[in-house]
Amino acid sequence: MIERKIAKQFEERLFKGKAILIYGARQTGKTTLVNELLNHRSEKVLRLNGDDPADKLQLRDFSSDKLRALTAGYDILFIDEAQKFDDIGNIIKLIIDGIKNVQVIATGSSSFELLGKTSESLTGRKFELQIFPLSFSELTAHHGLLKELKELEQRLIFGSYPEVITTSESRRDVVGSLAGSYLYKDILMVDRIRNSALVEDITKALALQLGSEVSPTELSRLVGADRGTVERYIRILEEAFIIFRLRGFSRNVRTEIRKGRKYYFWDNGIRNALIGNFNPLAARSDIGALWENYIISERMKSLKARRENVFTYFWRTTQQQEIDLIEERQGKFTAIELKYNPKQRAVISKTFIDSYDVSETLVVNRENYHEFLS
Repeated sequence: MIERKIAKQFEERLFKGKAILIYGARQTGKTTLVNELLNHRSEKVLRLNGDDPADKLQLRDFSSDKLRALTAGYDILFIDEAQKFDDIGNIIKLIIDGIKNVQVIATGSSSFELLGKTSESLTGRKFELQIFPLSFSELTAHHGLLKELKELEQRLIFGSYPEVITTSESRRDVVGSLAGSYLYKDILMVDRIRNSALVEDITKALALQLGSEVSPTELSRLVGADRGTVERYIRILEEAFIIFRLRGFSRNVRTEIRKGRKYYFWDNGIRNALIGNFNPLAARSDIGALWENYIISERMKSLKARRENVFTYFWRTTQQQEIDLIEERQGKFTAIELKYNPKQRAVISKTFIDSYDVSETLVVNRENYHEFLS
């Protein structure tokens, strides 16, 4: 098994008097992670799964006495696909408040369902952990640096979902399946989704605009829907861990773009599946966008795993000066340019350097990216 970075955080939070919620996109390894960690422990575990009708019946018409009887003799209650249980937030709350010796662990495929049903009732009673497709550092720790460096083109094209990494089948087929039925299954169950074709159109449009600034108004015209609907669907895609946004940075320079936003995919393979392009790098015209998405998504995974308090942005002015990625730590900035080709010239804007407290500038290319992501 490939060791996950959040495993240590998970174990540190066990038996601290709070529920542990692990959430992330489908097929990122939530269930595998929890089962693997629990299998190495001595505590007795009760496992319930939201996809199992019999398990769902056990938590129907619940009460404190019924929950106490259900968990009697167990040290841990593991609720997989927790968002599929009715009133799951209050169920977990009753256990946390009334059954002090039982550790509750719950996983969910999407934050908007699991957190939407637990956030209010579990205030102060939960730890939240996010899990993503496998990260560069996780794969390096498992395969070794040299082997992982040789896989760079595969990561840029097919991504790093666990099944993609471990499969002996066609990676193209696996990614295509993930981007189809698995990816949209939870999204299309949400009350706020009324048009499945529209959410697919929006996701594909974002995939085609990868690395470019996105205007919700232009996007709404492109997909034939009002701006409010488009923005609501984009938020749901973010909550489902398919995409994330990078906001434009602006404070001092008059010509800075103040309300810009870019959207990136948590996984390159999903993005490529959405546009139906698994061609090798030598036959592609979007290498720059692939590189930008890969490095920024991997960097975000790394920052989250290290629990760093970092603000991330891109920067652009009306004079077309641009910096791909900016990281802010306690008022000091790191300016980062992303160039796949190490021979490609990269210049960090002097305007930005002169206007802000820049502690470091970096150019990340295919020859040094491992240092940036390690």
